[in-house]
Amino acid sequence: MRPLWFTSLSCVCALLAVANAGPPPHKSKDKNLAKKVTCGGNTYNYHGLEGYGFVPSNAVDKYGDTMGGIGGALAIEQSSWHRKEDGTYEGIAWALPDRGWNTNGTLNVQARIQKLSLSFKPSRATYSGDGFGSEEGTSGRRITMDTEGLALGVGGSFWVSDEYGPYIYQFTRDGKMIQAIQPPEAYLPRRNGSLSFSAASPPIYDPEKLPVPEDTESGRNNNQGFEALTLSPDGMELFVMIQSGLNQEGGPKKKNRKQARLLQYDISGCKPRYIHEYVVTLPTYPDRSEEDQEKSRIVASQSEIHMLPGGDFLILSRDSGSGHGQKESRSVYRQADIFAITNRTTDIKSEKYDAATGSIASDKGELKDGIEPAEYCEFIDYNLESELGKFGLHNGGEQDKMLLNEKWESLALVPVDERDCDKKGCSHGEGGLQEYFLISFSDNDYITQDGHLNFGKFKYADTSGFNLDTQALVFRISF
Repeated sequence: MRPLWFTSLSCVCALLAVANAGPPPHKSKDKNLAKKVTCGGNTYNYHGLEGYGFVPSNAVDKYGDTMGGIGGALAIEQSSWHRKEDGTYEGIAWALPDRGWNTNGTLNVQARIQKLSLSFKPSRATYSGDGFGSEEGTSGRRITMDTEGLALGVGGSFWVSDEYGPYIYQFTRDGKMIQAIQPPEAYLPRRNGSLSFSAASPPIYDPEKLPVPEDTESGRNNNQGFEALTLSPDGMELFVMIQSGLNQEGGPKKKNRKQARLLQYDISGCKPRYIHEYVVTLPTYPDRSEEDQEKSRIVASQSEIHMLPGGDFLILSRDSGSGHGQKESRSVYRQADIFAITNRTTDIKSEKYDAATGSIASDKGELKDGIEPAEYCEFIDYNLESELGKFGLHNGGEQDKMLLNEKWESLALVPVDERDCDKKGCSHGEGGLQEYFLISFSDNDYITQDGHLNFGKFKYADTSGFNLDTQALVFRISF
């Protein structure tokens, strides 16, 4: 193990140190729960917020580049997660940013998967080897991606989903692409009857360079591609979910794009096999730009999913435009909810719905007759002031560093050791509850006044004037 003194990694480690120094674990009795919900026949308990930490906005990696956006996707090596005799938890996490600093226009940024060492107490981080390889690059072709989802495959590979395609990719640990998965034609973006992968995000050097029309006529909406990716606990199945409804079935209008499709692939063999497709109806929240907010509700697009051991899914749904660095500081919907595929849920996989302009819903987002979505249940409210107050955090109010960021885009689940569980509420045996830490990072969009890209040679300062740390929250749940 080779120690590297990264301020950023030290702060990630401090995240769990805060959790350890915080209030004692909640008991599993109902009166001490922040939330209890039954979904798909299973009961889930939210015990409370257990920790908070951050990575400074100007933290850099070993190449001198800003470690921004790493809350976009998060995966923890389950085999690495352990509790030491002194009560310290340790493990290896992998974090993936999206398309780089883009708030003032897009740039040519090569995303790196960052390897982090998480621990409750240490002030430094370690990892094996040199991280990402040290060989000099040569000219060649690269695939343009807005990476959003990350999962660790059996055998050590990375599965990555992106927004532009939207596509799914598999990479080796040294960054070589193994294969790519193209989704059904219904997902592919089209303008003027032809494939058009532009996200209508012009480059910083040519702000007028926009596609015509800006919105795609069918397929994924701009910046609403494969935001969420997860594997089954045994690593044999892959699930990927569109961020919100496809443009032929509710998008691009925020009030209509509530029917999000979920694809399921069998990845037990060398070649992935498309086996199922479902729909999840996303929640809505009041549109504060309208006089009658309740009647003018808009869709809370999802930012991540995570498959639970029993087969249900965590889903991170949230509003946008609210939080640190935004005009509006108070968020009205920011939650890790649950959805369940039950025997009533319709498998929509078919030539009809998967065709180029195949539609499962009207342009108002209403599902067609005979289609039953997954069961959706609200669960963890990130904005719950009684929990945020434990760590001096807040939702709404002053634009300070303790105000929650706008974008929360990752979920990772690790077990709580039975020595730290309530004996009546946590058991590794049959019939008992198991407690978990649910870790969530925010995506800071690389917003800093001291930014560095291209091996530290390109310096930038975001025109917003803000410095947004990458924030992290740790929740305790049981089921």
